[in-house]
Amino acid sequence: MRDISGTGIWSAGLRYGDRAEAADAAAELEELGYSVLWVPDIGGDVFDVVERLMAATKTATIATGILNLWMHSAEETADAHARLTATRGDRFLVGIGVSHALLIDAGEPGRYRKPLAAMAAFLDGLDSAPKPLASSKRVLAALGPRMLELSRTRAAGAHPYNVTPEHTALAREALGPASLVLPEQAVALTTDPDRARTLGRGHVAHYLALPNYTNNLRRLGFDDDDLTAGGSDKLIDALVAWGDENAIESRVRQHREAGADHVCIQVLSEEGLLPRTVWRALAPVLTT
Repeated sequence: MRDISGTGIWSAGLRYGDRAEAADAAAELEELGYSVLWVPDIGGDVFDVVERLMAATKTATIATGILNLWMHSAEETADAHARLTATRGDRFLVGIGVSHALLIDAGEPGRYRKPLAAMAAFLDGLDSAPKPLASSKRVLAALGPRMLELSRTRAAGAHPYNVTPEHTALAREALGPASLVLPEQAVALTTDPDRARTLGRGHVAHYLALPNYTNNLRRLGFDDDDLTAGGSDKLIDALVAWGDENAIESRVRQHREAGADHVCIQVLSEEGLLPRTVWRALAPVLTT
């Protein structure tokens, strides 16, 4: 895997939107200068999606943010990576995560157990697969100290989601200088505080029901008052960069100054699954 740098796009629309429009959007994002296109996963045809996005682009890295390890086997994952890189080039980065008990236990109560051990076992499976997936080709969704340590020793680095520049600094310290730190940053291109925070709460509220995120936010200094009623203004402003293009560029730069190798933005807007107008508007300040 070549170096991962620049600014990327994290987009559910590239995964779940209209296939033809998503492919067209991916090609445009590459032309705009975004270096990595990240897609989420809650099971299903994620490798087919990666293949379509790789076919639609020429140089952009396509990354899973994240591959849900409970919903795919290690052998299937390693085989898909080998097949796609053989046909489309070495630009598929496998981001892997343990997801959340609320999601995994919904279909099979009690399945979500010992997530750190589950991650280690999945990585063992990638290493021992008929076509192994090398540690340099994978990153882990990591927030807390133990998963960050696993990211350092068993992967190329970490892809922290729903974090602040302060967390990026902690991740860099934990991973050391040789590992990748690839945070996601939610953004809202508006100078209206009410609109920005409404968009932010609509995005953040879901995550405030998930202990993996709230535990991490507590480690960063947020308290019960910040984590209730959709999130305090302080919390929303910390997790969602809003303002004009320069304000959003400033937040992305803060992540870089804290040690990020690459930052992927997730645009919040009323434009729909593929907010192409905002992607275009931000490209001049984020991809140069």
